[in-house]
Amino acid sequence: MLTVTERPFWIDGPQGPMLAVLSECADPARRHGVGLVIVSGGAQYRAGAHRQFALLARALADQGHAVLRFDLPGMGDSPGEPLAFESSAPSVKAALDALQAQAPYARRAALWGLCDGASACLLYQDQTPDERLAGMALLNPWVRSEQTLAAAHLKLYYRDRLRQRDFWRKLLRGGVGLQALRGLAQTVRQRLSPPAAPLPFQARMARAWRAFDRPVLLLLSEKDITAREFDEALTDRAIWGLGGQRPNVQRVSLSGADHTLSDPGASLAMQSHTLRWLAQLG
Repeated sequence: MLTVTERPFWIDGPQGPMLAVLSECADPARRHGVGLVIVSGGAQYRAGAHRQFALLARALADQGHAVLRFDLPGMGDSPGEPLAFESSAPSVKAALDALQAQAPYARRAALWGLCDGASACLLYQDQTPDERLAGMALLNPWVRSEQTLAAAHLKLYYRDRLRQRDFWRKLLRGGVGLQALRGLAQTVRQRLSPPAAPLPFQARMARAWRAFDRPVLLLLSEKDITAREFDEALTDRAIWGLGGQRPNVQRVSLSGADHTLSDPGASLAMQSHTLRWLAQLG
């Protein structure tokens, strides 16, 4: 049985009030010095898809970590216009400030984000280097561009498809249409074409990735195109440096998992990896 207390409160955010929920261990003697702020991504709010943010917060709080999850402006119960993740750094800072104000025993904090919430974590560190940060946990970070998407499609679909005898039998018998082959050709062209202009948010993410020397937990879903895109981006050492080979990066592949970890087993595996990683940050 979980020994957790939760209380909602309002954060005085830079673009208006943001509703937050703080999860804490009910036993003060078991409270840990490292807390966590969960940064929502996409169209999600503080509960998360399949309520996984709420479940993660309670599981971590049960082990002593104060966990804050909040609604960005225009999402969930927070008023205002929706905020692009590229512009969320001031809101993330306000959430970190609120965590330490509400749970002062959490002297340091980690950030945890999914998809463009993970991207927002890196962008926050790039814009506001914060010595309070003990680490970052990033689940399927978003780096979408035509080039990364094309490369991911080549690896996720076409590479495996071209190795299948059934594909070539259908091709020789006319069972594979010209449209499919044209799609492959277009994907290859997109992969090989350089971007027409700099991609500022990806470049800022990469700059933070190279500069951040504290622990990083990189969680990548096995069956997610967004995860494949980030994995592909890391291979560009001119931009991402040593990528996933940096000594401060703990990389985890979530077997059989999709983007939002809709399978309960994948969500539990993510919780377990996050808890073990977070416990080491004290």
